[in-house]
Amino acid sequence: MQLAQLNIATAKDDLDSPLLKDFVDNLDPINAIADASEGFIWRLKDDTGNATDVQAFDNPRMIVNLSVWESLASLQHFMFKTHHIDIMKRRAEWFDKSPLATYVLWWVEDGHVPSTAEALERLELLRKHGDTAQAFSFKKTFSAEDALQR
Repeated sequence: MQLAQLNIATAKDDLDSPLLKDFVDNLDPINAIADASEGFIWRLKDDTGNATDVQAFDNPRMIVNLSVWESLASLQHFMFKTHHIDIMKRRAEWFDKSPLATYVLWWVEDGHVPSTAEALERLELLRKHGDTAQAFSFKKTFSAEDALQR
C-alpha cells in the first residue's frame, strides 16, 4: 500500500498578489524537491506543473495539494527535512487559519491515484471522527495493515 495526502488552504489574497509572491515563487522549487524525493510517487498538477489552478472548491482562493508516497517516512522526510519546512513555517503569512483539519493522510492500493473528491471525503472523515485507520493526521498515524483491517 501507498500513502496519500491531501492538504488544503485558503489564501489570504489572490495568488498573483504581492502578498503571495514568495509562496508562488517557491512552488516550482518545492515541487522539484518533491518530485526528486525518495519515495515520491505522484502529485496532482495541471499544465503549469503545479495544482494552483485546480478548482476543487467554489472559493477560488482555496488551493489543494494532493500526492502519493511510498511510505509515511518518505512523506515526513520531504515535509520536515527539506526546504519544504521553511515554507511551512511561513504558512500563516499567506493562508487563513482554519479551526478544522486542513490535511489528511490515508493508505491507498499500490498504483491508485486518488481524485480530489476522494481526498475531500477522507478529510471529511477525519473532521467528523478524528484519527482513524481510514483518515488520519501526523498526530496519530496508522499503518497500512491497520487500514486493511476495516
